[in-house]
Amino acid sequence: MRKLMLGLAVAAVTFAGAAHAQDKKFTIGVSIPAADHGWTSGVVFHAERVAKLLMAEHPGLNVIVKTSPDAASQANAVQDLDTQGIDALVILPSDPDPLVNAIKEVKGKGKFVALVDRAPSNNDNSVRDLYVAGNNPALGEVAGKYIKDTTPDAEVVIIRGLPIPIDQQRQDGFDKGIAGSNVKVLDRQYGNWNRDDAFKVMQDYLTKYQKIDVVWCQDDDMAVGVLQAIEQAKRTDIKYVVAGAGSKDMVKKVMDGDKLIPVDVLYPPAMVGTAMELTAAALYDQVPVQGSYILDATLITKDNAKDFYFPDSPF
Repeated sequence: MRKLMLGLAVAAVTFAGAAHAQDKKFTIGVSIPAADHGWTSGVVFHAERVAKLLMAEHPGLNVIVKTSPDAASQANAVQDLDTQGIDALVILPSDPDPLVNAIKEVKGKGKFVALVDRAPSNNDNSVRDLYVAGNNPALGEVAGKYIKDTTPDAEVVIIRGLPIPIDQQRQDGFDKGIAGSNVKVLDRQYGNWNRDDAFKVMQDYLTKYQKIDVVWCQDDDMAVGVLQAIEQAKRTDIKYVVAGAGSKDMVKKVMDGDKLIPVDVLYPPAMVGTAMELTAAALYDQVPVQGSYILDATLITKDNAKDFYFPDSPF
């Protein structure tokens, strides 16, 4: 009987402690770019989706999501979140360098900071507790290896993103992926991660080259423009297009066995949700989550596409 009573008492204390932990009031501020293109619209969708899930799981939690159209506006948004008494900041910077001071101000007050996707150019780790990002070199390497293994003698045209470090990391990864094969790169031009610009670049390629086997573009948004250009030109020589991100439209094409989109490479906008989940765990569960979390650049195929399909997402 004594053992039973002791067991019940311990259980009661444990339950009360768990309940007390759930009752703790915390506020997480989430600062992200406005939905100016497909990938960032996916970031907004997943930030709002995970905010609702976390607040349902933790009744004492308030998650404030703010979107900003540019770095200056985002710096103001971070300051505004700080004045609202946040306990943690999750931020995906539109441009990290101009935002360093605003982030450091929050961090200097002892608040937990999770940085997502984009780090300062000097890789200053003092601005954050947690870093969650996709694997840019692997995004290019996975695409390159797929082309190398599938069409080792392919003549390829490349549509790059913007002339910034992320783009170069992806390009270097691609070159590593095709190394040792007979894959020939015909041309590389910037499409600015924009479907209209990619459409124009692809039109130029189609005029300039009578035979193209494969197109690699770094972004699913650009792939939309590429496919439009190919369809408009009625070119049948192009075997397939490899892009990246994991947008619902491209994943659906992979699921459906689309001839021109047999695969996609994951660079998930849902990574903001990963950072939010880990931040909540740091606050409520006091588990160690400090450090860098680099997500895999998974090759999305017909076999696994259903695992990456979010039909309600705008991207």
